[in-house]
Amino acid sequence: MTVKSVKPVKIYSSKTSRLVDVLKEAVSSADLQNKKRVFIKPNLSHPEYLPGVVTDPVLTSELIGLLRDRNSEVIVGESDGFNYPCNVAFDKTGMRKAVEKAGGRVINLSEDRIIEVKFNNCDTPLKRLFLPKTIIDADAIIDLPLMKTHEFMAYSGAIKNLFGCVPSNKRIYLHPYLPEVFYRLYTLFKPALTVMDARVGIEGNGPTKGKPVKMDIMLSSPDALALDIVAAKIMKLNWKDTYLNYIARKTDLQEEDISESGVLASDVARRFEPPHIDVPVKAQMFIYKHEYLTKMLFCSLDIVKLFQKVTMTYRNTSIETAA
Repeated sequence: MTVKSVKPVKIYSSKTSRLVDVLKEAVSSADLQNKKRVFIKPNLSHPEYLPGVVTDPVLTSELIGLLRDRNSEVIVGESDGFNYPCNVAFDKTGMRKAVEKAGGRVINLSEDRIIEVKFNNCDTPLKRLFLPKTIIDADAIIDLPLMKTHEFMAYSGAIKNLFGCVPSNKRIYLHPYLPEVFYRLYTLFKPALTVMDARVGIEGNGPTKGKPVKMDIMLSSPDALALDIVAAKIMKLNWKDTYLNYIARKTDLQEEDISESGVLASDVARRFEPPHIDVPVKAQMFIYKHEYLTKMLFCSLDIVKLFQKVTMTYRNTSIETAA
């Protein structure tokens, strides 16, 4: 009989624990000793820094400082977005300055050498992914997600943050297969440590257009999926109604396999306002179900900007009508 390993998740109160102390404990508890190269994946889903939307440069800098005491190289990477290059985000969010000051370096994964990873005996249409060599070659990966709702997927957290490792700025073409993509990224990269900054969360139409929520907590775990499940519970979301259930079933993770410590999840839980699924969101959700429709309608930035303009007009008109 195979004994399943326990997946620990710790919840910290940022009111009683200093940021640096949380990071020190998280790093000490992870298998990060004597790693030659550590890769950090922040969340830069917006070209400017917004608490709860973009990973805190100060947090990243503190983490790099701790890692540099043990490792020779720390790299922070992100890929180009559909609407903007990540180099813009590195500069405008202050992430590049914070990383370099701490002794790390940043990399645009969209400019990295690409490795083709094939999936043998795959029972889904997803047969391969093209991924950055820098991440494939890393000795350890650290995931720095945020606690957010997502207007298309209900929840955005640690595993969703790994999607930004796909270097193509047209990774939107993978949307019809996202649960399988997420499963592959989670099992390929196997983050050694995930630290979720939930001092501020995002509810409503996240991950970028939602409303900030003061939570005053942080979470850490050596397992990104376990952390996501606990985070979803704190947000009072049913994680089994999300892509997390697909990954849990594929990896045989049960909720009872997760061990929680620190602050009680029930003491900090808050029901996050769900996304408002209006006509534009419904339209995109329908499009994302079909590979060729997604490729046809999101083949250029001009078409995306037109769709965004129509969406804004529709929503502004709806607000005026309601008023």
